[in-house]
Amino acid sequence: MKRFFCFMCALVAVSALRAEEHNPVVVDTTRIYEVDLIEVVTTAAKKSTPVAQTSLRDDDILCHSYGTDLPTALALTPSLIATNETGIGIGATSIRLRGTDATRINVTINGVAMNNPDSHSMYWYDTPDLISSVGSIQVQRGAGVTTNGSGAFGGSVSMTTDALTPEFRGSASLSYGSYNTNKQALHISSGLMREHWVVDARLTHIGSDGYIERGATDLKSYMFQAGYYGSNTKVKLLSFGGSAKTYLTYNGVSLKDMERYGRRYHDSGQYTTSDGPFVLEDGTHVDYYDDQTDNYLQFNNQLVVNHRFNHAWQLNATLFYTYGYGYYNQYKDDAWLASYLNLDTAKEQADLIRHKLMLNHLGGANVAASYTTSSLDLTFGGSYSYYRCPHWGTLSWVDGVEDVGGRWYDNDVVKHDGNLFARALWTVFSGERDNKLNLFGDVQYRYVGYKAWGTNDNAIWGDKGVYMQPIDVDKEYNFFNPRMGISYVDGAHNAFLSAAIAHREPTRSDFTDRHMFSADESYPEPERLVDFELGYTYSTAKLSLGVNLYYMLYHNQLVAIGMVNDGDDALNTNVDKSFRRGIELMASWSVAKWLTLSANATLSENKIQDYVDGLKDSPTFGQNLGDMTISYSPSVIGSLIANFHVGGFSALWHTQYVGKQYFTNNEIEALSLDGYCTTNLNLGYDHKLDSGRSVRFGVAINNLFSTLYSSNGYGYSYMWDGVRYDEAFYFPQAPINVLANVTVNF
Repeated sequence: MKRFFCFMCALVAVSALRAEEHNPVVVDTTRIYEVDLIEVVTTAAKKSTPVAQTSLRDDDILCHSYGTDLPTALALTPSLIATNETGIGIGATSIRLRGTDATRINVTINGVAMNNPDSHSMYWYDTPDLISSVGSIQVQRGAGVTTNGSGAFGGSVSMTTDALTPEFRGSASLSYGSYNTNKQALHISSGLMREHWVVDARLTHIGSDGYIERGATDLKSYMFQAGYYGSNTKVKLLSFGGSAKTYLTYNGVSLKDMERYGRRYHDSGQYTTSDGPFVLEDGTHVDYYDDQTDNYLQFNNQLVVNHRFNHAWQLNATLFYTYGYGYYNQYKDDAWLASYLNLDTAKEQADLIRHKLMLNHLGGANVAASYTTSSLDLTFGGSYSYYRCPHWGTLSWVDGVEDVGGRWYDNDVVKHDGNLFARALWTVFSGERDNKLNLFGDVQYRYVGYKAWGTNDNAIWGDKGVYMQPIDVDKEYNFFNPRMGISYVDGAHNAFLSAAIAHREPTRSDFTDRHMFSADESYPEPERLVDFELGYTYSTAKLSLGVNLYYMLYHNQLVAIGMVNDGDDALNTNVDKSFRRGIELMASWSVAKWLTLSANATLSENKIQDYVDGLKDSPTFGQNLGDMTISYSPSVIGSLIANFHVGGFSALWHTQYVGKQYFTNNEIEALSLDGYCTTNLNLGYDHKLDSGRSVRFGVAINNLFSTLYSSNGYGYSYMWDGVRYDEAFYFPQAPINVLANVTVNF
């Protein structure tokens, strides 16, 4: 690894020296914004690229930066929905795009993949207040362009950090609102020093009690940037991250418990006690463990080097290293002690406090060169990353047991991920009225080596006694991911057609939880996607209309089978054939200088072909149930957006409807999430002061009409004495809630 990093640094340094000797280019060092855009050549798509895409405006980012997580802003884009466990958009948030979950949506910052290499998920609260540090956000739907990290099966989110500025500036921000939600942030930028140097830093704290009981969140974050700007070369050092303490709310609440104890109830950390202060419906006295928390510390570090050889050639290289350390604290009431092999006791059951820990190391490099002329955009390069993550569990207390030392499970993971790619956008025809015909090609070779060994946290009760599930995974994957397309631009008209093939390896849980439903203990297969996109947009200064048709064909897609593990995560299995097809409609009308109305809608069909029931011992086990709806895939998603600006006053209205979703693939009504419609309103006022200073006042009013809904849930089935039981749990969202903000810019 060290040799690889040294080689990459040497390559960039030599290239820079040679270019300065032979091709000097005069670049204005104050044009920092223009230079910063170069950093995303490997992940961002241009408007003429035949990819379904939407970019968020600066105003959209700004009015969602009061304290909520970034998915709240992403929900403004077509086909995307945001979910949250605490009920107010802070903490355990996630997104789905075209019905696909977070493990299939690739997220990058400055071209560096942010999804966890093991789980493939993006944990937004691990990088608190990231929205205050991003300069651009582009959402690509479908396979998109080549990206780094795990494959994009629903889409990708490409972000850049905010550009460094040549002027001294700073800001101080305070937010406060419902459920004791609060944010304090301080940001300072040095401006250009000695014509070459810029330093930028931000500190943030975000806290909230949460709508859900014991759903508190405590987030601390930082962002540091230092940049050097030469005539041809730019070097930028970034470090961002922080600590997150979130109470465990992932178990949700059943409909019965909502009726009994209210929508804010959940039982995580609950234990019985003779004199507990809380009494359940059946008269049982209970209390709650006050440190039932997920604790995580993460530091993301990037060294970005950009060199322009001449007006056509440029080179980007990024070295990155991410450190992460985290653990759960969990209270288990009347736990079966035989499942904890480090204990030496004759007791069968006892209360205990356990800790699940992990330590992440991720390092690597991205390198890309680009060649640009009036008729050709060519980009080629590659990336490599190394990931290591030990997992282990300890006990801090077991009622009635003195010796609780040692680890009750222990395993390790190593993952190598490398790719080579080449992408070209070629203007094959350019007419006199500025009409253009473009051809697009994008090919990627990706190698994945994944090893996991040791024992997992699942206790297996067999004929030979109790033992921890062994992990022994050693897999290599070689993926070839081609993309091609054509686009035609003629004034206000833009039409495109594209086809792409993408692959994705199984996640950690796909491997480790497979023993719970696979009799032959076989490995899950990697997924393959064939994506067809046909789009058209009409855009003028006043009116913009768009339509996009997509047909996504899957082979070996990993889908929920109606069972969960002990962490309430869905167990997945491969299905041979499945598809998503739909139409995305977009419209935007500038009614006046002060008012823009927008709308988008997605109508889709999402099916597994010839789905075979995977629930053991069920009456239909092993039977072909025909074509069934893919879980968490609403057939309708729609939004209405109004953007109002008069003077310094602004208002953003967002109404979103999300259709019915099933938790499993059997289309069981008891395991479903009702459709919902909710409205958010953001109000702002900018007051200009002298010397370029200003004060911004903002109010975010979420769930304006107090809709009683749940944004997410999960469910599973089991058989007992020949009877099938369906269990469903939900994550209720808060009624109308307010978050006010004041920001002083200086």
